[in-house]
Amino acid sequence: MFLFKGREKHSRSLAKATSWRILGSLDTFALSWFFTSSAKVASAIAITEVLTKMVLYYCHERAWSSIRWGIKQEPDAPASKT
Repeated sequence: MFLFKGREKHSRSLAKATSWRILGSLDTFALSWFFTSSAKVASAIAITEVLTKMVLYYCHERAWSSIRWGIKQEPDAPASKT
């Protein structure tokens, strides 16, 4: 797509970011509701953070997928005997 060329497809990174944001937003909503006692305020906080954190997570994942440090190299597949 643009700057990040890793081993994962962009669609996989986007799916991971989306599922993570759903879980994170539920957590944010619950904590916000607990601290404010207002479902309306908690919803506003959770909705606001969805977009910013999804974009940040996606960029973070794509950046890390382009860094080779810490990735084990897969051994070459044995040649088939024909």
